[in-house]
Amino acid sequence: MGMTTYLCDELGPGRKENESLEKSLEKLVRLSLGDVLYMRVDWRDIQSKPGRLDFCDHWKIAFDLAKQYNKRIGLRVQLMSPEIEPQSMPDFLLNKVPLYKFGTTNEIGLPGKVQFAPQYDHPVFMSALKEMDGLLSAQYNGHPQVEFVDTYMYGFWGEGHTWPFPDKNPFPDYATAERTFVDIFEMQAAHWKNTPLLTNTQPDYSNVGNSEIVDRTIRSHNWLRTDTIFIENMQIESLSNRPAWVGAFVENGLSDGTPDSLKISEGVTRTDNIIAHAKDVGPNYFSLWNWHRIQAERLQHYYEQYPDAIDDLALSIGYRIRPSWIWSFEKDGHPGLVLGLVNDGVAGVPGALRISIVSSTGQKLAEGSLDPGYPLPGKVRQAMFLLPKGTNLEGVKMYAAIEVKGLRYSVKWACQQKTEEDGALVVRRNI
Repeated sequence: MGMTTYLCDELGPGRKENESLEKSLEKLVRLSLGDVLYMRVDWRDIQSKPGRLDFCDHWKIAFDLAKQYNKRIGLRVQLMSPEIEPQSMPDFLLNKVPLYKFGTTNEIGLPGKVQFAPQYDHPVFMSALKEMDGLLSAQYNGHPQVEFVDTYMYGFWGEGHTWPFPDKNPFPDYATAERTFVDIFEMQAAHWKNTPLLTNTQPDYSNVGNSEIVDRTIRSHNWLRTDTIFIENMQIESLSNRPAWVGAFVENGLSDGTPDSLKISEGVTRTDNIIAHAKDVGPNYFSLWNWHRIQAERLQHYYEQYPDAIDDLALSIGYRIRPSWIWSFEKDGHPGLVLGLVNDGVAGVPGALRISIVSSTGQKLAEGSLDPGYPLPGKVRQAMFLLPKGTNLEGVKMYAAIEVKGLRYSVKWACQQKTEEDGALVVRRNI
């Protein structure tokens, strides 16, 4: 979970004029506002030849910096983008995969660019995509630095649409389009067994089967995202009423703090308005992103003027778990604990919360998981642990972890009481 600093988007990495790429990216990575990092690259940025991956400079720099500053990275690989020439596909595919011509538009992308889409269901495209994703997942599935990976969706930026071209897509019929993207999703789900996949909740503007992909994402305990909070009511509905164990990412571009970008209405900036609406759908992640103008100084410039909304979301985004009550009891000579667990965050736990009870000498006494998603925000969920006879409850340690797709990650207790350096909460009597 966390506030997510964008290192690059469809226009490439954030870079300040007359500054090295390494320096510009380091400023973004070390930004104290951000908990997690995010990169959006094109297919051609990570592969130039069949059979191997060739990562671009900003990919390699980002992973090195993320390790240095102990931050994890979310990823998207675009299969199609209106922002670059010639195509998102690597050059070795350009003469082998047919292209569907849309035409030009002034609404998005490079001015005057003729927009094309690859024929996604073409055997050469599907074979190359499967190879690329297999190579990528072999290296990064379950990788300790990778937070999540976006699914390969249809269309511009991989968002699931080719707006503003209505009633156009490169498929002969709807059934072929849906089947193609079901095949792509199932391929990706098979490759990324341990890393959460995020699917955009984009309505099916282009008639390519988005609702089926969203459904399969939820049913496989993967997660959702939306790439603008204001536009479609369907996206709000999908995020707000998702199962509690499904994580959610809200992306929206923010002001850079300049007067023209503030767009103040009734004393509220547009960015603060965006943040308030993002909070309303209970996200696990929110973007710190100057749309197409990424720069650490721009984010900082806005925050220095209007810190309150960002600080408020940063303190509540995702899940914040604490044992509000800890009761002790005895049964048949066994001491025990009952925890009344509370979630002060705005989102459910995107996995299963696992609690371990350990003696002061390090012996594991009991362990168990809550139902996925629990405790819910603003609710109490109780858990009981029966411990071995003779256990002295004074000094017993409690650890929390979240289990997501077969991997466990430490969770910090969100409580007033100080925890140990290893994250343990030590039980002591206070009544």
